[in-house]
Amino acid sequence: MSLLGVDVGTTGCKAIVFREDGVILGAAYREYPLLHPKPDWVELDPNQVWQATKESISEAVARAGSGDPVKALAVSSQGEAMTPIDRDGNVLANSIVSFDPRTAPQRDWWEQTWGKERVFQITGMPLHTMYSLVKMQWIKENQPDVYSKAWKFLCYGDQTLYRLGGVPAIDYSMAGRTMAFDLKAARWSIEILEHAEIDPDLLPDAYPSGTAVGEIYPHIADELGLPRGVKLVTGGHDQPCGALGAGITRPGIAMDATGTVECITPAFDHPVLTDGMLNNNYCCYHHVAPGLYVTIAFSFTGGSLLRWFRDNFADKEAEEAQVSGLDVYDILLAKAGTQPSPVLVLPHFTVTGTPWFDPHSKGVILGLSLSTTKGEIIKALIDGVTYEMRLNLEALEEAGVHISELRAIGGGAKSRIWLQIKADIFKKPVYSLDVSEAACLGAAMLAGAAAGVYSSVHEASEALIHVKERFEPNPEVSPRYDERYHLYKQVYPLLREFLHAM
Repeated sequence: MSLLGVDVGTTGCKAIVFREDGVILGAAYREYPLLHPKPDWVELDPNQVWQATKESISEAVARAGSGDPVKALAVSSQGEAMTPIDRDGNVLANSIVSFDPRTAPQRDWWEQTWGKERVFQITGMPLHTMYSLVKMQWIKENQPDVYSKAWKFLCYGDQTLYRLGGVPAIDYSMAGRTMAFDLKAARWSIEILEHAEIDPDLLPDAYPSGTAVGEIYPHIADELGLPRGVKLVTGGHDQPCGALGAGITRPGIAMDATGTVECITPAFDHPVLTDGMLNNNYCCYHHVAPGLYVTIAFSFTGGSLLRWFRDNFADKEAEEAQVSGLDVYDILLAKAGTQPSPVLVLPHFTVTGTPWFDPHSKGVILGLSLSTTKGEIIKALIDGVTYEMRLNLEALEEAGVHISELRAIGGGAKSRIWLQIKADIFKKPVYSLDVSEAACLGAAMLAGAAAGVYSSVHEASEALIHVKERFEPNPEVSPRYDERYHLYKQVYPLLREFLHAM
């Protein structure tokens, strides 16, 4: 029997069919566009996402063949973006994605009426514009007709399960990303929802990750080429799903995921709600592995920065990729070189992540001259994203989180060049894994444990996760990055007020 892991991301959907020993039988990917109806607004069309999800599942299943049929599936998904649907399942509005800053007034309202400490102690979430709850408040205040017609607000993981089998179910990790979930009690916080004047019935029932909640609709199974009776299992937020798929099931190691968002995810065996966590804007919420919790350090501008460069300035490289059959990102990275760029990039091209949580900062490119090359700019983009994550590693240490090694997943993990840059800048070993798309693997492991294929997700992790290559800091190059990093740390504090004025 095989297992299906689906990862519904911010800009695309992956579907991978795994044999129970972790071997990939079939995989597919579909992109969908981010929509910008107003300046700084960022949305997704849920129907476009659903169509892409169906296409990726169908293609992955077809590639896997019928010799090893899928027994269960689970979904890893982007956080926070929520879709209002009516009682017939019709979409009422586009989803507001995580880095859309329009909810700043709602975030400020929580600061003024409750304060960030009270919210953090209940939900484990530092106040920010990203969370689903403030998006629901924005819709209630600005689109009252949508809110009044809504039956449920669903994140993309639970929305996918609902469309596959009609069960409005959310897992604990995704529920945590709403800022409406009581971390210690593991239930929706009536106190939070009453203060926000949000009806709790608008939210789906919450279950631990890896819980079987139904079976796929027969007609959907037929449409996608899946067997009838496939179990639908609660998955999780993409970062903890990826962490499980990277074997992050004990303290001291962390996942480093380079996708649209760059994110570092370590795990804990108890909730960590210290002042150091709150002051550095680090959250605490349920891991998809039972009995564990995670925090995330992240930059919303991760791999999306290279995509921005590709779409706007890399026509020549895109043509070269079509002719040669190479990946366009490999071509771009090959031009970047391995030495620190003389150009510095502050990668705040969207709202910032940790530790700043600044919705008003902007991206900056410093140090340009007439001799600046395309390769130096590409390298500066990569360096800037990685410097921002080193800053987060240092802030995590200050908050009491020690990380001795990182395991890389995501699209960026396919590049040996980028992994070596990470090791050189982080000054820590970075490991690549046999499966770079660990979020899908983590979801498949949850599905397998629920279907009885594995005795537990911990057993599955030990059996399936294998290190492929270790990247150590280069003692000749790493000190040069230190010099640039010390300059980088000064950029945001020096320019913050100017960027806000812009």
